[in-house]
Amino acid sequence: MKTDQPSAPAAIEIRGVQKTYPNGTVALQPVDLTVREGEFVTLLGPSGCGKSTLLKMVAGLLEPTSGRLNLWGQGVNQLDKSGHRLAFVFQAPTLMPWATVQTNVRLPLDLAGVPRAEADARVADALALVGLSRFAKALPRALSGGMQMRVSIARGLVVEPTLLLMDEPFGALDEITRHKLDADLLELWQKKNLTVVFVTHSIHESVFLSSRVVMMAARPGRIVEEFAIDQPYPRTPDFMVSTEFSHYAKRLQDSLLRASRDTTEEARA
Repeated sequence: MKTDQPSAPAAIEIRGVQKTYPNGTVALQPVDLTVREGEFVTLLGPSGCGKSTLLKMVAGLLEPTSGRLNLWGQGVNQLDKSGHRLAFVFQAPTLMPWATVQTNVRLPLDLAGVPRAEADARVADALALVGLSRFAKALPRALSGGMQMRVSIARGLVVEPTLLLMDEPFGALDEITRHKLDADLLELWQKKNLTVVFVTHSIHESVFLSSRVVMMAARPGRIVEEFAIDQPYPRTPDFMVSTEFSHYAKRLQDSLLRASRDTTEEARA
């Protein structure tokens, strides 16, 4: 069983981080957030609330306008000094259509100059973790949407990360496939001792996956509430039809409605 441990070291420390674009748009007002090692934290909120912006700043893909952001006590661009690595999984698989699954997964290792024999062994391990060993030689067009997303996750796992950042990776999938990948993701999280920050618009997905849910509102983007999902792992499909699940979902729904109302009122002001 994996649970949130308040005494665990801080994996992510965000202090007063703000993002303002050159045109004057305030994407995020100052944000303070700590994610502890081993947590599964979900960012939930209406469109335009800065969930993806915040995630990309954690990944070093966007620069904050102000504030401080550390990963394991180091600046984002100095993460390797801490002995940790991160991987980012985007909304779409973004696979090279002309390349095999194996080559797509090996891409970050090729870019890092990892010797081919070592890279191929790590690719085989990553594909086994996501259940795609038999499809190493397949092209992306031969795979379903869910399988393509598994390839994308394997490409993240192949760098052996300790921090996994995921920007609404299952949003375009059908409900059955999405639930299966959610369950597989929790298994990977526990097996690999990952710290995960996950962006979604889905209340049910956030309750099922998370040890903690961070609710955000827009215009400007900001954190408005946090919720601990104090239920044991592993979580099975039965949890999704339990009284406890409904209780958490109702609380998040009410919070999301308040966040959306705040967003609408800001837009009218």
